[in-house]
Amino acid sequence: MQQDDHTTAPLLRDVLPGLSAELVRLLEEGERDLAICAHDLRLLADCGCGDDFCQSFHTEPQPRGTPYGPGHRNVALLPARGYLILDVVHGRIMFVEVLYRPELRPALTAALTGGGAPC
Repeated sequence: MQQDDHTTAPLLRDVLPGLSAELVRLLEEGERDLAICAHDLRLLADCGCGDDFCQSFHTEPQPRGTPYGPGHRNVALLPARGYLILDVVHGRIMFVEVLYRPELRPALTAALTGGGAPC
């Protein structure tokens, strides 16, 4: 599901505070500008692939099936488990690829379907 307005979409730090803190910490090791941006990431939509090992999400709007184009780069992080890879365009984190972290799925689903954060 896609949020209508990315200014009102839930903040990652409110939905998944542990993941948010982990992203910021990992980015501070070499991507300080992105670490600052990561604190205010919003959950716009999940990736939509349907794979059970994927907990990836969009943080900025992007039309489905279109490439990011010039200014795009990937930032691969080294978490303690799973994979975290960011799609960054001109200094903006557009997409967070999160793989093999199934415990994140319930909170992501609740936030993106308007169900709020689970207790």
